[in-house]
Amino acid sequence: MIKRSFSRRGFSLALLLCCLPTWAGAQIAAPPPPNLNARGYLLVDFDSGRVLASKNADQTMEPASITKLMTAYVVFRAIRSGQVNLDDEVVVSEKAWRTTGSRMFIEVGKKVQVADLLQGMIVQSGNDASVALAEYVAGTEESFAQIMNQLARELGMSKSNYRNSTGLPAEGHVTSAEDIATLASALIREFPDYYAWYSQREYTFNGITQANRNGLLTRDSSVDGMKTGHTESAGYCLVSSAERDGMRLIAVVLGTKSNTARVNDSQALINYGFRFFETHKLWEAGEVVSDTRVWKGTSEQTELVVQTPVHVTIPRGSLEQLETRLELPDAVLAPLNTTTPVGTVQAVLGINTVASAPVYSQAPVEEAGLLSSTWDELLLWFQ
Repeated sequence: MIKRSFSRRGFSLALLLCCLPTWAGAQIAAPPPPNLNARGYLLVDFDSGRVLASKNADQTMEPASITKLMTAYVVFRAIRSGQVNLDDEVVVSEKAWRTTGSRMFIEVGKKVQVADLLQGMIVQSGNDASVALAEYVAGTEESFAQIMNQLARELGMSKSNYRNSTGLPAEGHVTSAEDIATLASALIREFPDYYAWYSQREYTFNGITQANRNGLLTRDSSVDGMKTGHTESAGYCLVSSAERDGMRLIAVVLGTKSNTARVNDSQALINYGFRFFETHKLWEAGEVVSDTRVWKGTSEQTELVVQTPVHVTIPRGSLEQLETRLELPDAVLAPLNTTTPVGTVQAVLGINTVASAPVYSQAPVEEAGLLSSTWDELLLWFQ
């Protein structure tokens, strides 16, 4: 296996075709994260996916109204596919009207536009709006829950199981902090226009104005979402997202004892992440990271690219200590295509790999003829 270190965006590294030297610098380390009393929590960088703080993040817990993130995700997917439009009018069923808990106060038999129901669910946390949307999209709330679970599997949310669209207590209705962060990231990434609703401070419907229950929206100007949740069994929960200087963090706090506690815990996580870490984009999608010799091919060289953006989250002040490393087979043999990885590019800080991505040949390389292949085979004996 060839390991190659190389210069990247000001990193002082020589191009070597050997193993990297032993780390000699004093690595900058972040202090430990705050220790919170919540049952579970997670702080993750949106772009790199690096976990900065966690407790019981993979354990199943009741999500309460955080469930409505998945309800919204299903509706947004239906809108994107053209099955539903924002100006569609939904006839409110008796079941939706009678749904208990937080409400936007829709009236049975009345018509309400999908856009209004979404804001009533997102801003006012209306259970009645959630049921009305579920019934409009899937016919029944039970069928809608099956779609929720299907999309959860697609997103890789292995600890989640939804039984309803609201988050009202139901046996087996669970998720995890990790799954919630995955879902929150998908919402932000896939539906940036609709995501703006999560920062909306209040919403008025039917002459009734209700404030967004996310207390961080008024406390921290960098916070622009996302959702609260509370039942007696789930405790007070909050998913928050904040952006400062192009760095976005997602914090999930589950099972605190009060509204004040969930806000304070979320703020503590967000402040910790921004104060002690920084995120950088190392490569854009399709950017060339290096080149390599190709044996037995119609071309002797090919450029290597990453196919998705590569971000790294590291302790503040440690960028100059970051090294990049390319790992390739001892011999890269033709044929090559643009869909099969050739090797891996890694970002290394001290002894820790802090980011990794597959690299691909930028263009196909066909296998050479018999004469050229035989000659390369001979040359390889001397490598």
